[in-house]
Parts: sequence; structure tokens; C-alpha cells
Amino acid sequence: MDGTETNRRNCAKTEQQKMLDSGGNQSGSKDRVTLKKEIGLLSACAIIIGNIIGSGIFISPKGVLDHAGSVGFSLIVWVLGGGICALGSLCYAELGVTIPKSGGDYSYVTEIFGGLVGFLLLWSAVLIMYPTTLAVIALTFSNYVLQPAFPNCLPPYIATRVLSTACVLFLTWVNCSSVRWGTRIQDVFTVGKLLALVLIIVVGIVQIAKGHYDALEPQRAFEFIKDPSVGQIALAFLQASFAYSGWNFLNYVTEEVVEPRKNLPRAIYISIPLVTLVYTLTNIAYFSSMSPQELLESNAVAVTFGEKLLGMFSWVMPISVALSTFGGINGYLFTSSRLCFSGAREGHLPYLLAMIHLKSCTPIPALLVCCTATIVILCIGDTHNLINYVSFINYLSYGVTIAGLLYYRWKKPKLVRPIKVNLLVPCSYLVFWAVLLGFSLYSEPVVCGMGLVIMLTGVPIYFIGVQWKNKPYWVYSAVEKVTYLGQKLCYVVFPQDDPSEIQPLTEKSEL
Repeated sequence: MDGTETNRRNCAKTEQQKMLDSGGNQSGSKDRVTLKKEIGLLSACAIIIGNIIGSGIFISPKGVLDHAGSVGFSLIVWVLGGGICALGSLCYAELGVTIPKSGGDYSYVTEIFGGLVGFLLLWSAVLIMYPTTLAVIALTFSNYVLQPAFPNCLPPYIATRVLSTACVLFLTWVNCSSVRWGTRIQDVFTVGKLLALVLIIVVGIVQIAKGHYDALEPQRAFEFIKDPSVGQIALAFLQASFAYSGWNFLNYVTEEVVEPRKNLPRAIYISIPLVTLVYTLTNIAYFSSMSPQELLESNAVAVTFGEKLLGMFSWVMPISVALSTFGGINGYLFTSSRLCFSGAREGHLPYLLAMIHLKSCTPIPALLVCCTATIVILCIGDTHNLINYVSFINYLSYGVTIAGLLYYRWKKPKLVRPIKVNLLVPCSYLVFWAVLLGFSLYSEPVVCGMGLVIMLTGVPIYFIGVQWKNKPYWVYSAVEKVTYLGQKLCYVVFPQDDPSEIQPLTEKSEL
């Protein structure tokens, strides 16, 4: 780091000390401003389940069936999708306890491959991947809330955007106010969304018990609506992967998890099989009451399901889905803001984003960036194309991260690994990953190609913004002024490391 860069950080830290003094924080280490460890095993499971079960299970069944071509094959896609998530989550469990940093994929890739690769992943995630996912979930929330008021048509464009924006703003305020509030909302709404899916599953079981399972009989389940192709099957997996996205999000808040080396893998082992079971049974329930054609024509699958089977209580379904997506928005805001925080701490984003509130210890600047990017994305794009777009970038980042696990095994074989998965696990995931991305790129070259282009636009940004150290003085002066203003407006400071919480990467000693 050169002298100018050092001065930049020292200036921000000088202003931080003034704020600490003015805030009355003069008691030394007893009042450290640090990220609080308030995520136990229950909240950790709630974060994983709450992030996975968002809008996907209420949107993706239509896309999966459309691309898979038959009821039977779509159910196979849902089961295999959960299995692939399980393989990936085992790899992330090893990475999470070996490199115990918040930031998930970004932190691991930066540690393993260096700054450029980590920055490209961060760039695509902050610019498009997570804001787009948040926007899709928020739009699903508003569509389901407004659907009862517009039973015969789609809700107005403006109404959905205004309601989505209001929801994102409210949850941003909650997460800025308190980590505890954010995790409590996550706990409550995770239980709520599971109850909503249990209602669908129970009603579906009742339908099957009554003999309404024509679409699920083997001879009809594998009647293809259209001729299948490998490319379409790959797109079906991409649609399912959107519903499963979020399985790695606990890794983004590792530093806020109580005993992460125990609770991180435990939460993964509990959550992924539970979600896979719930998703598969939910799709079986859909097909117990709806023909494939009805499901493809539905704009809100769960609402159509409720209208057919719940009669006068059909209003329960849109409310349940709205609550489910509300919890999903909260979970994505909570975790994606920690990605901005981690990127800024590494010097890949403005240092202001690495600061936390002096009192509540929440990363307010990072939360505001996530909120703003989501609101911008809300105004553009078609939901179906956005899902393919985001899923491709998601899978690309997953594959690079898991390839990093293999490279890290070779690069640092003596590094202490509390969890060490069998090599068949990452290798199996990477084979599936390569086939899926290859055929997806072949089937949707424009959508997938644009994802690659956006990721690669980060290359010049990295060399100009990060690698170029001797920038003109006015650039640093402007950054310092903006940082100072941001600190004053948000009342934030750099977090102070607690030596008792630092777990350095250690290597096994020779015996």
C-alpha cells in the first residue's frame, strides 16, 4: 500500500476517533465497535431456509415445467437440484470453517485466487446478481399482495413497483436499526413461509388421497408437452437453481455466527435436505390439482392453487406467499449487505461501505447501497429473463468458488481444515456445473453472454480503482470528503477487531 493510500485510511480513522470520542466511547476495549455475534444455530438455519424459500418456489415451477417438458421430468429436476445444492453446501462448509471470514464466495475466491478474480465476482454480485434477485422477490411480494384486488388481470405496473419499493425501504430501515431485529424477523417469517408450504402440501395430500393424481401417474407424467433437448433441460435446472439460490448465504455472515466452526456446518446439514423435501412435495401438491397447461398459464401458481381448492379461504394463499417473500427480502438484504461490507474491508469498494453504526453496529452504508441498487433494478427487466440471467451468474460464481477449494487443497495441503469433504463431492459438482453452463450458453447465448460481459466490465474498473495506486490528489481528496460526509450522515466508524475472536489460518506442524 503506498503513502497516499495510507493517508486516505488514516484520515478516515482520525475522523472515526473524533466520532468515538464525541459518542462517549472512551472506555477502551470494553466498548469495542464490532460486528455482534448474535446468530445461533436456530437463526443460522432460519437464514439458510429463509433465503432459499423466497419467491422461487412460487415462480420457478412454471419455468421448470416449461423447459423440462413433462411433469415427471420436472419433479426429477427439483430433486436433483436439491442434491446439487447439498454437494455445493458441503464444499462451502469446508471453506467456511477453513477461511472463517464473512463475505462468502467473494472472501474465499479473493483468499485463494487473488484480488482480480475476487473483484470480478464482487462486481457482478453487487451490480446485478443480488439486486436483481431482491427485485424479483420484491415484485413477487407485490404481485401476490395485489392479486386479490385484480383477480382477472395483472396488477398495474406502477402499483407493483411502488409497493415493492416501500417493502425494500422498510426492511432496509429495520436492518439498519438492529441486527437482532433483522434476525428475529427472519426467524418469524421463516416459520411462516414453512407453514404456507405445509398448507399447500397437506391440501395436495388430501387431493391425492381422494384420487386426484392423474397428472402424476407414470404413463401421463412423462408425456412431453414439447420435444425435449439437452439445452432446454439445462435451462430447467437454471430455473430450479433460482428457487434454491441462497443455500450459501450463511457464509456471508460467518463473523456474526456464534461458534461458526460448529454451527455453520450443522445449519447446512439441517436446512438443505429440509428445503429439498418441502420443494418436491410442494410441486407434487401443485400437480394434484392443476393440469400442466393450467400451471403454465397461471401468473401466480399458489393463488391459482388456492382458488381451486380452498374456496372462500383462498385469500389465505396470497397472504401466505406475501409473508414468505417478505421474509426472503429481509434475508437477502441482511446477507448481501455483508458482501459489500467485506468487499470494502478488502479495499475493493469504497471504505465507507466497511463502516458500521457506532451504537447499533450495523453496516448502514452497505445496506443503503443494496437498497438503492435494488430499487433501480425494480424499474427494468422481465422476471422470467431475469431469473435465467441471475441463475447463470450464480452458477458461474459457485463453480469458480468450488474449483478454488480444489486449488487450495493443492496450494496449502497442510492447512488445518476442521471439515474436509471427499474429493468426489467437489468433482461431481464441477462436472454438473460445466455441463449445465455449457448447454445453457448454447441455448441462451444472448442472456448468458450478457452475464459474462457484465462480469468482464469489472476488469478495467479493478485496474483503475484498485490497482492504480498513484491517482491524482484530487481523487483522494474527493473520496475523503465523501467518506467524511457519509460518516457524519450515517454515524458510522470502522469496526475494531476483537483479538479474542481472530482465528488465523494455521498449518499442521510436522511430527
